[in-house]
Order: sequence, then structure tokens, then C-alpha cells
Amino acid sequence: MTFTTRFAPSPTGPLHLGHAYSAMLAHDMARGQGGRFLMRIDDLDQSRARAEWEDLILDDLRWLGLTWDGPVRRQSDHFDAYQRAIDSLAQATGAVYPCCCKRRDIEAAASAPQEGVPRFGPDGLIYPGTCRARPYADRTPTDALRYNLAATVGPPSRMPAFTETGPAHAGDHEVTAEHLLTQVGDPILARANMAASYNFAVVIDDAETAITHVIRGEDLYEATYLQRFLQWELGLSPPVYHHHRLIRDAAGKRLAKRDDARAIRTYRAEGATPDDIRRMVGLPPQG
Repeated sequence: MTFTTRFAPSPTGPLHLGHAYSAMLAHDMARGQGGRFLMRIDDLDQSRARAEWEDLILDDLRWLGLTWDGPVRRQSDHFDAYQRAIDSLAQATGAVYPCCCKRRDIEAAASAPQEGVPRFGPDGLIYPGTCRARPYADRTPTDALRYNLAATVGPPSRMPAFTETGPAHAGDHEVTAEHLLTQVGDPILARANMAASYNFAVVIDDAETAITHVIRGEDLYEATYLQRFLQWELGLSPPVYHHHRLIRDAAGKRLAKRDDARAIRTYRAEGATPDDIRRMVGLPPQG
């Protein structure tokens, strides 16, 4: 099986050092294995995605010396695929239901959690299950679609696992019903204003492009448990995961798109070279 990975930025701001590190690391690992490096634009949120940001991100990546195999894949071209997968899951499990709750409703319902039980998980506020009794057929365009975990998780013998090779979590990890129910809650499969949620879309995208290794930041590690369960429910083969360290500023804060001072375009304008960027993030110069 050919080692295949990807870089999947959202076109909602400039490429910064943290993004560049993730992209270069994935590219280096793929090329080092004689494998494939794919480019995907995660533009699910059409209200925030901008063509000019996509163009700049791709230009910065080329400047860094990265090349990708095949055309750029855009999530906005695959909305129908996400809907087909949701319909299939609903028919197979009966566990997909429409949800009309707003954030303030969920916050109110979760305002007094049990001691030691988290309020937030990788899918946001942990949903209390208010709309679980609603049938899938009753969905409206203003509803989100959620997945009833309590109706689908099983005993350990019927739960999946995943392999992690990153420095902080290397090893095999089991996805447990307890973890999903207490730390994730019923996940959103599609939002009212989007074709799919991030966690659902990336599962479909990675499967359709035969990704064998997902290389991404440590901040997405917890989402792996949910994504692996969704793969399991959809009958999809899992990739191997590698969650890398995050690039932080001098105060130890994780870089974000609003950090224009760390934007690759800024370093380029100041005369930095691609090898300068690689040294900044602790990668060896290109050979």
C-alpha cells in the first residue's frame, strides 16, 4: 500500500508558521517513503472561505518547495458525497436525527454538569440529547443532523481502535463507549448552513482519497476518537495517525490565523528563504 498523506488548510486566513510546519512535515514524510502527498482545501464553511486566501496559501506552499500529486481537492465540490454518506448512515443505523437546538439552548441544558464531567469535547459543547427522539424524516433545512451515540456504541469487543505514531501518544488506542458518551456526546454530522461537519467531512475525504497516514497537529488528537468511530460506523478502513507538536509563540501560545506577524507572506516580504522557515520550525533544510 502506497504511503499517502495530505495537507488540508482552510482558506480563511494566511498560512502561518504552524501551518507551514505541518505541511512540510507531511510532505517530507511522504517523499521519504516514496509516497504521495495530496492537497485538499477544507472550504466547508462557504461564509468564511475566500478564493484569494486559497490562492495565497497555495502560492506560499509552492514557495516553500512543496509539490503535490494530482489536482487540488476542494470540499465544496463534494457536498453531495457527504449527504449520500449521511443518508446511508441514517438508513443503516436509524441513529441520525435532526436537531433544532441553538448554542444557547445547549449551554442552558449543560449549565450544571456533574462534577468531573467535561462540558466541551472535540465536537464543541457536549450535547445533552434534547432532540434524540426526533425521526430523521422530520428534518428541515434549518436543522442540524446529529448521531445518537448511546444507540450505536457497543461493548469493547465491538469497538474500534487506531494506531498513533506521534511523539506524545505513540501506540494503539481503543475507542471506548465511555469515552465517547462522556467526552464527546452526540456529534454533529451536518450543520444547518453546511453540507457536513468538519469531523464527518474529513472522514469521507480521507477515505475517498485513500489516505493511509494522517499527519496533523496535536490539537486534533482528541478528535481522532470520534473520527475513528465514524469510520467504523461507515465501514471505512482507518489511516495511521501522527499528531505532531504545535508551533507556539514566545509566550507559549499556539499560533492562529490572526497572528499576521507569523504569516509566511510576512516572512517572504522580509526576505526570508524557504530554508529559513524550515530552521524556524526545527526541520532540516531541503536536500
